[in-house]
Amino acid sequence: MVQQGGAGGTIRAWVPDLLLQLPEQARPRSSAEGLVAVELAWQGGVLTALRPISAEHSPPDGMVLPRLVEPHAHLDKAFSWSEYPNLSGTYDGAMAANLREHQTRTAELVHARGERALRLACRHGVRAIRSHIDSLGPGAVCSWEALLDLRQHWRDRIDLQLVALLPVEHWSSSDGQRLAAWIASRGGLLGGVIPSPCPGRDMRAALRRLLELAEELGCGVDLHIDEADAYPAAGVGQLLRSMHGLSLSVPVTCSHASSLALLRAEPLRRLADRMAEHQLQVVALPLTNGWLLGRQRDSTPYRQPLAPIRQLQRAGVRVAVGGDNIQDCWFPGGNLDPLALMAASLFKAHLAPWEKLGLEPFSSEAARLMGLIWDGVLRPGAPADLMLLEASSWSEALSEPPRRRVLINGEWLDPFPGHAELQH
Repeated sequence: MVQQGGAGGTIRAWVPDLLLQLPEQARPRSSAEGLVAVELAWQGGVLTALRPISAEHSPPDGMVLPRLVEPHAHLDKAFSWSEYPNLSGTYDGAMAANLREHQTRTAELVHARGERALRLACRHGVRAIRSHIDSLGPGAVCSWEALLDLRQHWRDRIDLQLVALLPVEHWSSSDGQRLAAWIASRGGLLGGVIPSPCPGRDMRAALRRLLELAEELGCGVDLHIDEADAYPAAGVGQLLRSMHGLSLSVPVTCSHASSLALLRAEPLRRLADRMAEHQLQVVALPLTNGWLLGRQRDSTPYRQPLAPIRQLQRAGVRVAVGGDNIQDCWFPGGNLDPLALMAASLFKAHLAPWEKLGLEPFSSEAARLMGLIWDGVLRPGAPADLMLLEASSWSEALSEPPRRRVLINGEWLDPFPGHAELQH
């Protein structure tokens, strides 16, 4: 039930107990899936009250989640699969198609892709996105211009973070240092690709220079690392060696980290402990990694590398889960729907949202990894940024993407758009 009046309103709905902050004496018993019947009230864009609904009242027929976040995307190449497909589904095929696509970019084209992606994400209940941008080559400048413009235009609805994606070695050059200063002045992050097996001192020196540069400029780092089905943890090993003796205050994120799953249990435990000690963060990307990695000609793979989420969590490493690509040459699917990503992660990563370690990578831990002010926990004083689902259980919410309404700063978007409106 939804009631609206003036600048405020109320909702009676099922809410995940894990995302609800109530006084202990007021906390009601939750369902088997960890959902609690609650009335939420807001005024002026802020939650003002959360009241448990007693068993004497009829149970709610909807479910409320905070607006969620997307910690890893590529808006610059979104929706480009039809023009630049990778029908082989291989990493090399994706790279070749990406290079061809990059040559054709214009600011208008990237702006149109980004606008479409942001509209889709907003309707799906996303409040923040971290997008990596191809930042070397003829399409780099126009991509940054377009996405910086969109960041400004969408700032009241979606927090858009931008990361420079290029070979790590480039940051050691004079051009790279100038680019880093330019990106830092615009609130961006430094990133890069560390291709496996990445041996030798040169790679460590390049990584160390990147980290020093980020610390000097005060901007975070987010790396594409160990996106491979061989050479277990080669990139993270080099990163940890490059960090020896460095004192860093900026966050360092390892996106992908897929080949860590190829380590045996004890070496993985030791590596995860070292990652936690150095406060490394990880974004696991099950969709693209499941599509690209572990391929065997004419055979169905029985082992597909994916960041070992639970082992990292157990060591104290912060882990988020992201959707990565949006209908481009790296993955033909993807639509910036956090509920579809959660549903896929049920079977890809055994992450169940009624468990703390299964829900946090999509909610509070993802928000903290991105450095957002609000951790996504519903409490008085939190933003009235919600999505109301036509579902009364996790099973209903994840069996197919539910229709939903989205509340932003206490104001509803237009009711439940149809599929065609979301896609165009």
